Amino acid sequence: MKNKFLKTLHVLLIEDETKLSKLLKKAIGDEFFRFTIADDGEEGLELFKKVAPDIIITDINMPKKSGLEMAKEIKAVDSSVPIIILSAFSETEKLLNAIDVGVVKYFIKPFDPDELLEYIISLELYFGAREIQLHDGYIYNKAKKTLYKKSRYVALSKKERLFLELLLAYYEEEIYVVSDVAIKKHLWDEDVSDERLRTFIRRFRAKTSKELIQNIKAQGYQIITV
Repeated sequence: MKNKFLKTLHVLLIEDETKLSKLLKKAIGDEFFRFTIADDGEEGLELFKKVAPDIIITDINMPKKSGLEMAKEIKAVDSSVPIIILSAFSETEKLLNAIDVGVVKYFIKPFDPDELLEYIISLELYFGAREIQLHDGYIYNKAKKTLYKKSRYVALSKKERLFLELLLAYYEEEIYVVSDVAIKKHLWDEDVSDERLRTFIRRFRAKTSKELIQNIKAQGYQIITV
């Protein structure tokens, strides 16, 4: 099954049954941009914070930290990330708890990997609804926290993503221009010079477009949309 949407996604699978995780990766892993595996809830939470996956698939019963415990902590960090639960049995109480922590889907083992793929494909509208059209053919997906130029993925550092999200947050509040002081405070935990900020923005423009970020003299910077 070749699907362009799937190829944009980074999936994090958390499963303590090594045989199952390997089988699932073999069955569907190549359909995605990246497919990462963790062996338990604690490792899953650490990897989530490190790699920022688009979608999480997790077993419900695992050592160290259960899938539901992990899901609750993940949702506290990023409430928008879709979480799919896998379980070897159906229990009403666990299902209700999964719904309470924001799990979007519940698959009972054994399940058909193609059904899992079909469900993930159905999430395209969810992701698409979070897209913001920017100047010069750029698109930012708020749900996935990713930037594209005409379907080409543009890799951003953590600070670059925070910078872009800050400009977009101001834009959505119809403030538009973000001051140098606000940018410095948002991106650094220390006092930085004006030159360091200008260097950062110059590199951001070199990676994206000179016309995407506009400097408003004596005021700050703003994002340019379509």
